[in-house]
Amino acid sequence: MGNNDFNCSLSANISAAEAIKKISNVPAWWGVAFSGSAEKPNDTFTIKMGGESFFNFTVTELIPGKRIVWLITDCNMPWYADKKEWANTRLIFDLNEHNGITTLQFTHEGLTPEVECYKDCAPGWTHWINTSLLSYFTTGEGVFRAPTK
Repeated sequence: MGNNDFNCSLSANISAAEAIKKISNVPAWWGVAFSGSAEKPNDTFTIKMGGESFFNFTVTELIPGKRIVWLITDCNMPWYADKKEWANTRLIFDLNEHNGITTLQFTHEGLTPEVECYKDCAPGWTHWINTSLLSYFTTGEGVFRAPTK
């Protein structure tokens, strides 16, 4: 992981096991068209954000109560010059539970300020993790918003 990779964190009164279960229920907090499964290693799923856009994921790591890693195996981001900008990047969810409070450190490995989508993707991830996922952890409901593009 590089120092420039996008990251953000949150803490919530939830067990790490429950947090992993909720992260794996992608449409409940990301608010996207979802097909497939994100519940165990080697699961594959696809996210669509409208039009011709898509993102294919594989769950490459799942350590119960500790970590989830999703590899983006292919994508089409038609609104950018490099339509494959997210391909071969990873979404990493590291969890640490202490006294009933779970801290989540989220990293999009490969999403750095040098890539074209950073100006849109960084505020997008900040919303999806710090607002929507946190809300899903604490209230059972994600907070959806229109895509940035």
